[in-house]
Amino acid sequence: MEPNNLEKLVEELRSITPFKDSTDVGDVVLIASEQPRLILYAKVTAIDRDPSKKEEWWNIGLTFLTVPLQNVLWTLRTAQMTGQEIFTMGGEKRFFQAVFIGEPSASVDELSGHRKMSRQKGSLKRIK
Repeated sequence: MEPNNLEKLVEELRSITPFKDSTDVGDVVLIASEQPRLILYAKVTAIDRDPSKKEEWWNIGLTFLTVPLQNVLWTLRTAQMTGQEIFTMGGEKRFFQAVFIGEPSASVDELSGHRKMSRQKGSLKRIK
């Protein structure tokens, strides 16, 4: 990716994705990576304080929602696990933030608390 490409991607993701300000066990998080270039979702399975560090670092258990499912453990600071900071792992940039999962028919603006947009009636018909 070109320099600042991940930053541009994150900016675009923020405009179309209803992100949460916090991260809790059970949340679905969006992860974006510069190298390898990818965007994926994961489910947070555990959050535990890392006692080996002086500052607030957290061991985050994740299940990547890929085929096959992959279980990993990442150690992140609060700013990194809440999307406030783009960080590096192995020298490569990463972005991590929980997403709000709400009603499937609600718009992004409704879910993120911005101005309400009208809902469109579905085009599928029930056949008996």
